[in-house]
This record gives sequence, C-alpha cells and structure tokens, in this order.
Amino acid sequence: MMVENKNNPTRRHFLRDSLWGACLAGLGGIAGFLGRKSKGTNTVWQIDPELCVACGNCATYCVLEESAVKCVHAYAECGYCKICFGFFGPEPFDIDEAAENQLCPTGAIKRSFVEDPYYEYTIDEKLCNGCGKCVKGCNTFGNGSLFLQVRHDRCLNCNECSIAVACPSGAHKRVPANKPYLLKRVDHA
Repeated sequence: MMVENKNNPTRRHFLRDSLWGACLAGLGGIAGFLGRKSKGTNTVWQIDPELCVACGNCATYCVLEESAVKCVHAYAECGYCKICFGFFGPEPFDIDEAAENQLCPTGAIKRSFVEDPYYEYTIDEKLCNGCGKCVKGCNTFGNGSLFLQVRHDRCLNCNECSIAVACPSGAHKRVPANKPYLLKRVDHA
C-alpha cells in the first residue's frame, strides 16, 4: 500500500488547487471591474468655466471625431452688445454678419437684431467644434457670458479623458453625475 506524502502534491491536487485559484482570481477581477464601472458612472467629465483658459485643446484632443465640448451662452450675464467680441474678431472689417468679420471658424454663433442697440447671440451646437475662440474673445473684451461645457449626450465618459490630460489649466475634471454641468456664476452687484 502506497502512503501519500503531503509534502509532495500529486498532479490531481495541483490541478484542483490551480482551478480554485483561477476561479478566485476571476471572481476578484469581475468584482473589481464592476466596482470600477459603478464608480465611473457616478462621476462624469466637465469643464470648470472659472478655470478654463479657452486654449483650443477641447476641439483637437477629444477622442470623438466631433468634440463633445460645446460653447454655452449664459444669457443672464450677456449684455446683448452691438459689438460682441465672442462673435466679431478683434478687428472686424465691418460690423455685420459677414464671415470675414466673425471670430467663430464654423459660423456656429448666430446674431439677430433685438432693438437698437441690442443684439442676441445664439450658439448652433451642431456647428460648434469646441475651439473656444468665442469664449476667449468674450472673456478678454466682454462680460464672459460664453463658456465651454462637455455635452453628456455626446461624451463617452472615458476613464482617462484625453482632453483632461491636455488641459493646461486643470479645468477639465470629474463632477458628480447627478450634477453634470458647472454653470458660470452670475455676479450681480
């Protein structure tokens, strides 16, 4: 009769222990994946308009063909100026809607007459590429009513957002999914 030596495992014990180890590792991996996925859905990427410098990276660094970042207009902050520096270039040839006078490279900002001297500016999000040129002009010479935001109906909510990595001011950050938009603070004196 052969006596089994406990210090020298048999092939059967080795295979059984290896199978149990693989099952436990697989369960641990699934639990970790589900935990990370549920944590990722609790937050989304967004741009803090108080930190954004309108560098243009949102238009070029998004993994999507058309950036998920779009310009937003805070109408409560807008002065409805005749000369809007988010709409017109720094030195427009004329004060009209001609393409050579517009700052936006895609024509996403529409200008409409309200009454003298007021004009309303609206953003056509389908045309907006998130370049931030209008935001930079509005913040430099205007009242800052234009700002950039991630549109969550387009955003893939990547684990590591390529725009966030390229953001020089750290404005692109995670926010709670139940409050996905960081709106500009309206300061009334």
